[in-house]
Amino acid sequence: MNVIIVEDEQLAAQRLLRTLKEIVPDVTVSGIISSVEKAVNYFNQPFDAELIFMDIQLEDGICFEIFERTHMSVPIIFTTAFDQYTLRAFKQNSIDYLLKPINADDLKNAIDKYQNLHQKFNYSQIQHALDKLVSNNYKERFLIKLGEHYKSIGIETINCFYSCESCTFIFTNTARSYAIDYSLDKIENLIDPSQFYRINRNMIVRIDAIEKIFTYSSNRLKIGIHGFDNNTDAIVSRDRVKSFKQWMDR
Repeated sequence: MNVIIVEDEQLAAQRLLRTLKEIVPDVTVSGIISSVEKAVNYFNQPFDAELIFMDIQLEDGICFEIFERTHMSVPIIFTTAFDQYTLRAFKQNSIDYLLKPINADDLKNAIDKYQNLHQKFNYSQIQHALDKLVSNNYKERFLIKLGEHYKSIGIETINCFYSCESCTFIFTNTARSYAIDYSLDKIENLIDPSQFYRINRNMIVRIDAIEKIFTYSSNRLKIGIHGFDNNTDAIVSRDRVKSFKQWMDR
């Protein structure tokens, strides 16, 4: 088995490697990668790993940025100290999600799961099944408070989510903004990534709400959102331009 380890803690990477060799004596590790930037550079080149072990919190960000900037098709076993990213992880090529400190039995079970699935199906079938499984968990409505009243807003009516002055808002197709008690990081884990894309740290947009796309300074893009006239600029950050274009050109 040929694997890659994406892990920014050297001791954790070495412990994982030792345990791996106990379970799969003939395992080959093609590389140990410590950062998002190094992983993007690595995975944008040809590589022959069959399986990736990936930590979520890396030295320069979280691993999900890697998927925005590369075309990943290799199965992944996530290894992390945090449990709040489970759903977001399974939207990727995930086989399992192991919490640190990693137990040898749990690691063996994850590898067995990969090997069993790999023998029975090609990986595109596995990912299709996983995508179908998690698609049932996307949030359909958001409940917001308006004074003494509450209002339920369907996801299909939302043109974008944005943050402004440390608050998060929903902007709907009726050109109304509503404050909401969620961070954009939390929202990003709850909504369908085929319909919504986070263009920068302050905004998530719905694909059907995009009316225009303009070239902008420093190789960035600026987008026009239906009905949206706000001081918050709808600008695709430079490091997301490539994946944004891929998202628009599915």
